Amino acid sequence: MAHLYRAAWVLPIAGRPIRNGWIAVERGRVTSVGSGDAPAAFDETVDLGDAAVLPGLVNAHTHLELSWMRNQVPPGASMPAWAARLMALRRIVSAEPAAPILDAVREVRAAGTSLVGDVTNTFAAYEPLVDSDLAGAIFRELLGFNAPAPADLVAAVAAEIEELTPIAWLRPSIVPHAPYSVSPELFRTIAAASGDRAMSVHLGESAEEVQFLRDGTGAWRELLGQLGAWNEGWQPPGCGPVEYLERLGLVGPHLLAVHGTQFTRDDLARLAAAGATVVTCPRSNRWTGAGTPPIQDFYASGVRVAIGTDSLASVEDLNPFAELAEVHRLAPGVPASRLLESATRSGAQALGFAADYGTIEPGTLADLIAVRLPGGVDDVEQYLVGGIEPDAVSWLPEPVNP
Repeated sequence: MAHLYRAAWVLPIAGRPIRNGWIAVERGRVTSVGSGDAPAAFDETVDLGDAAVLPGLVNAHTHLELSWMRNQVPPGASMPAWAARLMALRRIVSAEPAAPILDAVREVRAAGTSLVGDVTNTFAAYEPLVDSDLAGAIFRELLGFNAPAPADLVAAVAAEIEELTPIAWLRPSIVPHAPYSVSPELFRTIAAASGDRAMSVHLGESAEEVQFLRDGTGAWRELLGQLGAWNEGWQPPGCGPVEYLERLGLVGPHLLAVHGTQFTRDDLARLAAAGATVVTCPRSNRWTGAGTPPIQDFYASGVRVAIGTDSLASVEDLNPFAELAEVHRLAPGVPASRLLESATRSGAQALGFAADYGTIEPGTLADLIAVRLPGGVDDVEQYLVGGIEPDAVSWLPEPVNP
């Protein structure tokens, strides 16, 4: 059946907002977008009234399997201290509890999310995602600062991926965790095996990470020693986090550099030149003690910027609209249109799903949300980056997933 949806505003993201716009949909795909008279007859026309229709949002960085930790890891004064508490808490369970993951998946969807970049150490969230309407890049994260056989470790996880239920809209891949938790050999092995899949790396997240790379000292060095994970053969590269990954062959168009609270303008210029993406999660950065990301510099550099919430261990909710509001608060000079693009098209591009998600244009999937508006909204983009609660979000009744 062919459907026509009308609304006070349509935000294609690929173009300017359309007042009193419409979207034509057939067989779950957008066929045309416009205003005024629609070009053809439709089996059904739905008038959404005072609403803004836009693509489902993209949460480019989260950890759904950590959802059971909600409100259990207090905010920290430093990233290493906070991470140590998280690791200690995680050791009390033999497996990630299933019920909080299911609740989190429902919460993500209710907040208006189409697509996630979900980081996992266990694949505990994979089957819940299979049963959901969410699409995702599933980042199976490896740690191993003193891993004796990186090739064997990567091969073992690749075998795990082969055993997963194959789903076209869930794309698992192997990624490294961070410079202080992954050896140079393991970084290179993962990079060689990654192909053209998106690669998420926690990078430039804390001042302690920068110190560790500069001279091999500080809180991350101490924590590695306490965990028995220190590698005596490792030598500090004496450079910043982006240059370090450049030397290891990981900086390119498939890289998602997550957090970047410590990124300098040189770091950002290198990422922009490589076509990489910065994923910002400022609410989580505040919670973990990592710092405040230089969001204004992110946008000024020309690098692609995407939005993530991080996990419920370090953030109040999994609502990308709430994250957008925080990004807007920290960088009020960035146009609302660019922030909305970060939460939609830029995230879909970074995760490798731009053909189906992130914009409303002919051929994209009709996985679209309608946000209820008060009467008289003239600057709809500014309104949407001010923070939208899930109860104001509804999904257009069309099939989802390609």
